[in-house]
Amino acid sequence: MSNLELAPSVMRFYGETVNEDSRLRSSADGRMELARTQELLRRFLPLAPARVLDVGGGTGIHAEWLVKDGYDVALVDPVPRHVEAASAVCSAAVGDARALVEPDDSFDVVQLLGPLYHLPDPSDRRQALAEALRVAKPGGLVAAAAINRYASLFEHVTYAHLHTERIHASVSKILETAVYDGVRGFTLSYFHRADELVAELVAAGLQDVQVFGIEGPAWSLVKAAEQQPGDGPTDDLIASAMAAARMAEPYPELLAASSHLLAVGRAPAATADRDR
Repeated sequence: MSNLELAPSVMRFYGETVNEDSRLRSSADGRMELARTQELLRRFLPLAPARVLDVGGGTGIHAEWLVKDGYDVALVDPVPRHVEAASAVCSAAVGDARALVEPDDSFDVVQLLGPLYHLPDPSDRRQALAEALRVAKPGGLVAAAAINRYASLFEHVTYAHLHTERIHASVSKILETAVYDGVRGFTLSYFHRADELVAELVAAGLQDVQVFGIEGPAWSLVKAAEQQPGDGPTDDLIASAMAAARMAEPYPELLAASSHLLAVGRAPAATADRDR
């Protein structure tokens, strides 16, 4: 996959099969993910109107709230269907996280809230992070999301089928290899450990790197309640799970229980520092 073509299964999944925008707006754990991503990013974002490059920004679901907050947002995504939808929100173009066309030192914020999910080759992830750092201004914010290594373990309990032979084998393989082959259900994916995500950002040259569990350790309880017959999770259950995510932040051992991870870091303050 290092030839800068996205895996065909990933293009089909997002181009023809799934509506990622709907997942984040309608499912209970998706709404938690969206709300917590906003909450975490707002702690680190510079004041508006800063320039934000939303790499792999999908249909513009994050660009939408950033624009409402007053930011100048440009979006890049490899899926034409996503770019068409995002064009109603902000400037949007088809592009690849590993080969951005934007000039050096041109954005106050560069966010990759999806590209690392589908780049199982470490060299591709290194290239995507290198490109993010290249286009970030000195001292600029770079934020990268990842799927947690153990997310599938928790998720498939909520569907009440982890004990079946096929799912047990599939999830065991993800835990062992960190890669899902995309044969059915989801698509080709890479699952990070928190320390690994931090190490990748540090290796790319980012400074002051921090990592957070986005949904926190109780998201699967919310998802399980949604899977059961009835009215789904109560507002109080969702609020409690969001509180758990915030309370868990000082305790890195709880990162392993979140569904997604968010790492943030800063580009070196001076160009000379980048060239060392």
